Amino acid sequence: MKLLILACVAAVAVAAPQYSYDAPRAASSEEREFVPILKDDRVHEEDGTYNFDFEAANGISFSQAGSPDGDEDAVIKAGEYSYTAPDGTEIHLTYVADENGFQPQGDHLPVAPEFPHPIPQFVLDQIAFAAEEDRQRSRSDNSNEISGLYGHPN
Repeated sequence: MKLLILACVAAVAVAAPQYSYDAPRAASSEEREFVPILKDDRVHEEDGTYNFDFEAANGISFSQAGSPDGDEDAVIKAGEYSYTAPDGTEIHLTYVADENGFQPQGDHLPVAPEFPHPIPQFVLDQIAFAAEEDRQRSRSDNSNEISGLYGHPN
């Protein structure tokens, strides 16, 4: 048993990642960009409502307000955030989170195609074919013929 435990410990030690301390390291604290925080306001009330606003000098901003609702201590939230994406696009998103879930809104979010969208012809052909089969089946059921299909006994 001791040999098995020793073998497991040795296997874990050999499988551990090997680090090279001579390789260049990621950006050190001296190379990181310092981004000043311009605003950081937080208010928490006794009744559970809260709001906060945050803004950094690099254009990132975030604000949110919330309040408790219902018997299960659920919190309804509303807020917005904005930043500049790596490709230079300005991103601005507003949201509400309530009993209907998280509901974001923003120009950068994908939009589903409008419905009803055009139905392809092959789909319409298949629907017509199925309707014709149903008509033929109902005629054969009415004539008391044995159709070879499963159905209710006549």
